[in-house]
Amino acid sequence: MRIYAVKERYVVTVETIYRLKGALLSNVFVALGRSMAGSLRDLLPIVVVIGFFQVVVLQQSVPDLFGLLTGLLCVVAGLTFFIYGLEMGLFPIGEVLAHSFARKGSLFWLLIFSFSLGFGTTVAEPALIAVAAEAASVAAEGGMIDATEEAMKSYASGLRYTVAVSVGLAIVIGVIRILKGWPIHYMIAIGYVLVVVMTGFAPQEIIGIAYDSGGVTTSTITVPLVTALGVGLASSIEGRNPMIDGFGLIAFASLTPMIFVMAYGMVI
Repeated sequence: MRIYAVKERYVVTVETIYRLKGALLSNVFVALGRSMAGSLRDLLPIVVVIGFFQVVVLQQSVPDLFGLLTGLLCVVAGLTFFIYGLEMGLFPIGEVLAHSFARKGSLFWLLIFSFSLGFGTTVAEPALIAVAAEAASVAAEGGMIDATEEAMKSYASGLRYTVAVSVGLAIVIGVIRILKGWPIHYMIAIGYVLVVVMTGFAPQEIIGIAYDSGGVTTSTITVPLVTALGVGLASSIEGRNPMIDGFGLIAFASLTPMIFVMAYGMVI
């Protein structure tokens, strides 16, 4: 029997390694199976609602049933791998980074990382790109900007970067709140009071876009990483409760774009 590795008095054979690999793969498939069952359970209400209105209310047959079932299977598979990836990758790496920055003790680099995380994950968000392009088109039709490709591209880019900067600053504010232990409800209340006040002065054409921009920023990548960052940071600091102090970064990320986009509309 060939020896693969020897350390101290422990002998590891090739057969042992294969058994360990098999056990690991078995655990992975079990975890994927559980995630897939959860995805099916989560999608079931949507399928029931659509099927009820399609068959009972509209009294129409389901068009392209094969394509519909294929698409549903793709959605289930996508959700399964996405949730499994969050649990295996994004959540742990977010918490590890938070712990590492807390041990390093450098506030400067922690805030730089927080801003970069918020900005980087938002500026490339597909939903934000689509909303910004649509807003530029509507602004051109309404006479707010020139109806040229260059003007619309500039308007959309400005809107995207404004939202991305606001999310970056939101994460910085949230991290400082965790470090200082400030109560979140006062900060959120002040933020929404500012939103209400700015609504009275911002151009009517930008208000709806500003409100919607708070929703498109909370993407499938931003939310897990930012949540893991907040919880990990609160867990690493003595005197902080992860349940009380660790959450709330997403609330700031949804609030600040409304303020910044309305300010953007008042400036341009």
